[in-house]
Amino acid sequence: MAELDMDVRKQAAPLRDPGDLDPLLDRIGQARVVLLGEASHGTHEYYAWRAALTRRLVSERGFSFIGVEGDWPDCYRVNCSVTLASVAEDPREVLRGYERWPTWMWANEEVADFTRWLRAHNAARPPDDRVGFYGLDVYSLWDSLRAILGYLEEHEPEHVEAALAAVRCFEPYAEDPQAYARATRVVPTSCEDAVVSMLGDLRNRVSDDGVPDRDTAFDAEQNALVAAGAEAYYRAMVRGGPESWNVRDHHMADTLDRLLDHHGDGAKAVVWEHNTHVGDARYTDMSDVGMVNVGQLVRERYGQDDVVIVGFGSHHGSVIAGDSWGAPMQRMPLPPARRGSLEALLHDAVPDASALFVFPGELPGWLADERPHRAVGVVYHPGAERWGNYVPTVLGRRYDAFCWFDESRGLTPLHDVHASGAEMETYPDAD
Repeated sequence: MAELDMDVRKQAAPLRDPGDLDPLLDRIGQARVVLLGEASHGTHEYYAWRAALTRRLVSERGFSFIGVEGDWPDCYRVNCSVTLASVAEDPREVLRGYERWPTWMWANEEVADFTRWLRAHNAARPPDDRVGFYGLDVYSLWDSLRAILGYLEEHEPEHVEAALAAVRCFEPYAEDPQAYARATRVVPTSCEDAVVSMLGDLRNRVSDDGVPDRDTAFDAEQNALVAAGAEAYYRAMVRGGPESWNVRDHHMADTLDRLLDHHGDGAKAVVWEHNTHVGDARYTDMSDVGMVNVGQLVRERYGQDDVVIVGFGSHHGSVIAGDSWGAPMQRMPLPPARRGSLEALLHDAVPDASALFVFPGELPGWLADERPHRAVGVVYHPGAERWGNYVPTVLGRRYDAFCWFDESRGLTPLHDVHASGAEMETYPDAD
């Protein structure tokens, strides 16, 4: 064990301030896509260091936009704020308007600080050279439908009635995706045809001359794509299996492709998503059950040399999460990682420290071996550490680099947060 700890320490570089990211900037080089992960959706260090690296990529390497694991309509309002395309002067106030659970994923002080910086950065740049902020996800069915109607009412009022056919198809489900998904399982009909027809009509028109501007047309078309993707996602979800996951990650990868095309030749993207989306699925047990993810798809589409994936993790501390879907967010303890995990190995080798690992071409054994790697979702139960929350991972293949924080703390939501009432002492090191 002492020899293994020594091997880990040899690869560890200090991570104390943004200047310590130089080795990672060197590894990124001229890569076109940089994927930055997180081991939870509620940890300060992941968000803060992801932002610190992104600032350097934007200001020093000319990256074009940030794509996040968030809803397109909400994030597009942030995009309009940070690119000075709307009257919203403070992106923090736009983030406070996030209403769909889990709000804290993007409505938090860490993202507010970054987006305020991004707006200030963009203010000194010409409009065509400003750095955007976009949501890649597929969940916003009803919000996207409303956005499409708003676009048509303003720019193409003669086509509103045709789009209403798709909207009316969903009306009986009262904006409840679970109700829609269950209905498609019982009755062999769905709103798929209505949404696909609306998408086709809209895409044909925005490709013609006379659209109000490229960004407005792109926003409308993307909302139509989200509506089509969300309808397919919710239908697949009720059937179970890997299909709904794959629909979602294909949608996110496809949206990234569209954004790169939209931003033109030489465009470069930073992606912020959970490790389970950005860390290449082929080097986990996800591939065993037929699941793919964004990291795998982007590597396959753009090539290993043009993509850099950075994972994040920590050993213990606190985290923001809910104890069930839609439940109030809580500040929960993050128990010490279970024995035998990647996190336990790094804790033993680099105790009480933060560290950056940039993986060499020839991997030492600890980076090539498979170990459990913690993954905390928006729904989390600290007491399940003994048997859940871990993904078998070959670290040196799943990512190209890794940011490590021995102790981490929950991020700071813009909305109220509840204390979980659980104490760290309740959860000793797991077996």
